[in-house]
Amino acid sequence: MRDIRLQKVFDSALAMGPTVLMRGMRLRRPIDVVKAPSLSIDDKRAILAAWASDFYAVDSKPALRQLPGTPEPVPIDEIQSALIKLDGR
Repeated sequence: MRDIRLQKVFDSALAMGPTVLMRGMRLRRPIDVVKAPSLSIDDKRAILAAWASDFYAVDSKPALRQLPGTPEPVPIDEIQSALIKLDGR
């Protein structure tokens, strides 16, 4: 029973992951994360890396990713471009 509860907590935290950092922000696209002045570089990188992960892949469309709370899926290429811009700063 305890293992089931721990797994539910873990799954919930994983699903929320980067959205915790994004609370109250209107980040629609990966470039919005790069430009967000209230986020640290590490937080921006964490959000973008999570967004790029297979965990947020859209079913039957592996080239698209969607974070909870974002209005629409975005191409993985757009997320990778945002990471490159972030690293270039």
